[in-house]
Amino acid sequence: FVPLLDWPAVRDPAQKCKSGPVDLVFLIDSSRSVRPHEFETMRKFMIDILDTLDIGPNTTRVGVVQYSSQVRSESSPSPQGTMTGLAIKYMMNMAFSAEEGDRPKVPNVAVIVTDGRPQDRVAEVAAEARDKGIEIYAVGVARADMTSLRAMASPPFEDHVFLVESFDLIHQFGLQFQDKLCDVDMCNTVEHGCEHQCVSTPGSFYCVCPEGQLLQDDGKSCGTCKSANIDLVLLIDGSKSVRPQNFELVKKFVNQVVDSLDISAHGTRVGLVQYSSRVRTEFPLNMYHSADEIKAAVMKVDYMEKGTMTGLALKHMLENSFSEAEGARPTSRNIPRIGLVFTDGRSQDDITEYAKKAKEAGITMYAVGVGKAVEDELREIASEPVEKHFYYTTDFTAISTIAENLKLNVCPEESQGEIEVKDPCACESLVEFQQCLYPSLIRSPLVGMTARLEQLENQLLSRK
Repeated sequence: FVPLLDWPAVRDPAQKCKSGPVDLVFLIDSSRSVRPHEFETMRKFMIDILDTLDIGPNTTRVGVVQYSSQVRSESSPSPQGTMTGLAIKYMMNMAFSAEEGDRPKVPNVAVIVTDGRPQDRVAEVAAEARDKGIEIYAVGVARADMTSLRAMASPPFEDHVFLVESFDLIHQFGLQFQDKLCDVDMCNTVEHGCEHQCVSTPGSFYCVCPEGQLLQDDGKSCGTCKSANIDLVLLIDGSKSVRPQNFELVKKFVNQVVDSLDISAHGTRVGLVQYSSRVRTEFPLNMYHSADEIKAAVMKVDYMEKGTMTGLALKHMLENSFSEAEGARPTSRNIPRIGLVFTDGRSQDDITEYAKKAKEAGITMYAVGVGKAVEDELREIASEPVEKHFYYTTDFTAISTIAENLKLNVCPEESQGEIEVKDPCACESLVEFQQCLYPSLIRSPLVGMTARLEQLENQLLSRK
């Protein structure tokens, strides 16, 4: 390990990008699968990036951690296993410590470079590192596992996850990656399109909205809508592989999703279905009308165990859960129907037919996978664009992060909800008002007046 303070200052800062102050640590995979000449290309990758940075005690500080089955301080290869989780923990507790040169109130950035699948758990320790404020870039080369890269990296993944086809191309990738670490004012160099305000970050930017407004799904425009009225059905995997303690985490995940919604009879409705070798409706869309009622019902759900019949669950959702009999509102109201499938393994039946039929029926499908869930199946379930409707994590302890990032609250322009509010001054409203008022205020008095005139006329005739 080369600590943050030991890196020499750059002599010609005028030619360097202004990246600091930032504390930067590289985690370099030197496991058995990385051949000696490939390790040298990774070393060159680091040097190319460092050559562009303004390195010094008061600007950018750099540390390097090498790992295989253990974490080593040497900068030569150590061909053994791939203990990436151990390396992240070491980085978090040691590399980014004051003793090793980490500075308070200075951004911490980590770049993990690996060529394989971790042999230990990474999701939990990576989440802990991110919670401590470490921004993590995950760079995979050749045989690297994309799922593991996503489990390690900071969001958004499109800015922090990279897969390079081979070690021969890592040098070319490094030239492109340099901009990620340079403090370029992206708001002034690109057409950001932010409606209110643009905020620059290293190699990227994001938009913010004024107080009282929310950033919309396009990431640029602002709006006042908190959430749309939606009909949401969650399908949760209750198979044996989930295990009782993890099933409790799944229920907490469901309740985290519920907390993000406006639940009411006239607003968002939520239904819950559990499946294993069979399918069971825990509660339909029209059973509960408040978040507290739903959350209490979720915590009382009993774990089913047995198999994983995801296809059967999708069929049940389409034919039963989204029926008007179970509380789904008529399609004529244009209220979005959303299905969310949560699973931890491969389906034991075919999912293709009903995954397709659900989307053809206008149901927006989200797929959330954990552990041994099959990415191809999740992608087949998810609606387009898949990257916005597909989520995965390697272990159950990280699913709370997915719940935070789920964007089920869409503000559809055509959604009518349960109550239609009309402009009282509109022409059609005035006509409707007059038509309703005419019988009681006009026609009834005229009928009475006519009867009175006839009575007077009869009295006059009788006097003659």
